[in-house]
Amino acid sequence: MSSETNGPVPGQGGVEWVYSSTSSEQLVERYDTWAVSYDAEMEENYGWSAPRVTATLVQKHVPLGGRIVDAGVGTGLVGQLLSDAGYTDLTGFDFSAEMLAQARLKNVYRDLREMELGEPLDFESNSFDAVTCVGVLTLGHAPASSLDEMVRITKPGGHIIYTMRPDYRESAGFVEKESELESAGLWKLAEVTDPVQTMPKGIPDALMQVWAFELTG
Repeated sequence: MSSETNGPVPGQGGVEWVYSSTSSEQLVERYDTWAVSYDAEMEENYGWSAPRVTATLVQKHVPLGGRIVDAGVGTGLVGQLLSDAGYTDLTGFDFSAEMLAQARLKNVYRDLREMELGEPLDFESNSFDAVTCVGVLTLGHAPASSLDEMVRITKPGGHIIYTMRPDYRESAGFVEKESELESAGLWKLAEVTDPVQTMPKGIPDALMQVWAFELTG
């Protein structure tokens, strides 16, 4: 690792730091560096609520006992909430080895792997009852084409539940990809939340919605 071991400059938060990455390699390095302090900073400096809002939707749409994969698992915040709610068959993957190391410490995932959204995923088709993806479908992280692999690994009747900023959803091709998958008979919208402040302490204008799609194909 390189200069990324120093972390953000004074006055710069972790979110702003990773979003200023200029390459995918630098993005991974910065998440690796941030991993140990990520949970505390996201709570104390940002009031990060997207994992909780997402877990609430999972409980509405995915039965206990369902097999769930957490795409872009990070440090496992979503998995911890789902485990607390009674879900036990949890898998996760992330492109940051150090974030995965933090997720392992939570002891709620049966399997954790190093993989990247936007690339082919090393899972069999129709493997999961649900996919969760929180804070990953965003600028500089995962492209709209990531949805194709999410659909492939999800069972018919299963759900794909993810967070996204509405402005980014429109500008980054996600609206078109969602429509393409619906037109192909692969999924339908099950629920979408109203826009909510998911980082009220640090970036109050960063509104997100949570989208839940049901697989029909």
